Amino acid sequence: MALNSYKRPTLQLSILLGCFSGAPVYAEEIQIPSSPMPATAEACAAVESNTERLSCYDAVFKLSEAEKPLLVSERLAAAEIAPEPDNLKAKIEQRVSNVISEGSQLKPNQSLLDGRWELSPESKLGTWNIRAYQPVYLMPGFWTTDKNERPKSENPNNTVTQEQQQNLTSMEAKFQLSLKTKAVENLFGDNGDIWLGYTQSSRWQVYNSDESRPFRETNYEPEASLVFRTNYDILGLDWRMLGLTFNHQSNGRSDPLSRSWNRVMLNLGFEKNNFALMLRPWYRIEEDANDDNNPDIKNYIGRGDLTAFYRWKEHDFSLMLRHSLKGGDDSHGAAQFDWSFPISGRLRGHFQLFDGYGESLIDYNHRATYVGLGVSLMNWF
Repeated sequence: MALNSYKRPTLQLSILLGCFSGAPVYAEEIQIPSSPMPATAEACAAVESNTERLSCYDAVFKLSEAEKPLLVSERLAAAEIAPEPDNLKAKIEQRVSNVISEGSQLKPNQSLLDGRWELSPESKLGTWNIRAYQPVYLMPGFWTTDKNERPKSENPNNTVTQEQQQNLTSMEAKFQLSLKTKAVENLFGDNGDIWLGYTQSSRWQVYNSDESRPFRETNYEPEASLVFRTNYDILGLDWRMLGLTFNHQSNGRSDPLSRSWNRVMLNLGFEKNNFALMLRPWYRIEEDANDDNNPDIKNYIGRGDLTAFYRWKEHDFSLMLRHSLKGGDDSHGAAQFDWSFPISGRLRGHFQLFDGYGESLIDYNHRATYVGLGVSLMNWF
C-alpha cells in the first residue's frame, strides 16, 4: 500500500488500542472538538492523541452545543475515574500533588481571579483541595541596606536593650510558604465560599556563622475569608470579587521580640485580561495597652494595601503599595516589587525589591531597603 494512501485509525480503534497501551494522562487544556462517538471514561483516559482523547471525553460527558466552545481540564475528567486513596498517607500525597498540578499557570478558560478564587461556576473545584495562595519562593540571597539589630516598640517591654543587641549580617536567606483550601462552597445559593489560608515567611541568617546561623524572624499568618463573586464594570475594570477576611499575624516569640496583631480585611478584586488589582483596607482589632506588643503598628505597616499584578508572556510582575493613610509624623508606608521569570520547566526565578517600613513584623517600625533573588515555585496566579 502506498504511503500516501495511509489513513489514520478511527477514533474507535484509537480507543481500543489505547486501552492496552497504558498511555499516560496529561494535565493540559485543549479546546474540545465535537465528537459524536460514544465511549467510556476509562477508554478515553487511554487514548494517546490529545485531540482524540478530548473528543472522547466530549462524547462521554455529552456536552451541549452551548458548552462545546468551553475549554475543559483533562485533569478534572481523569479525576472522575481515579480511585480514592484508601489510607491517610495516600490522601495527603494526593492533595499535595494537586498543588503543583493546579499550579499558578493561567488557564485559558479562566480569568486571573477565577483561577485564584474559583469565582465562576465553571472554575469551581469543590472543597478541601490544597491550593497555592501567596507566592512560594526561596531566596538564597536577601540583602538589606540597614540591619535592625535593636528592634524597638512603643511598648517598653518590647524594646531590645543595648545588652540584648543582636549581631546580624546584612545578607541572609528568605523563603515563603503559602497554601489555602476551600472549606465551604456556595454558602448562599450558588455564591459565597469560605477559604482557609496559611502563610509563613522566614528570614534566615544562614551566613552568620558567628551567631550559629539563627532564624532572625519568622512570621505566621493564618486567616479565614468569606468570598463572593461579583460582576460589575468600574472604570474599565471588571469587579469580580468581594471578600471579608479575619487575619492573624505573629512571630511566635517572647518579649522583648514578640510582635502580633489581628485584623478584619475587606477584599476587592478587579481584573482586565492579564491584569489584576487587589485592594485590601483593614481594621485592626485593638488589644489591651499593657499587652500590646506593637501599639503603633498601623501607623507604620498601614491601614490597607493595594497589589497590582500583570502577566506578560511567561513573566509575572506584581507591585504592592501600602500606607498609614495619615499625614505628618505618622505618614509611613512601603512598596514591594516582585518579578517571576522562567528558567526551565516549572522552575522559575524570583526577584524582589522592598522599600519602606514593615518588611517583617519585627521590623514594623524600621525603614530599610531589601533586595532578594532566588527561585519561585508558585506565583500569585
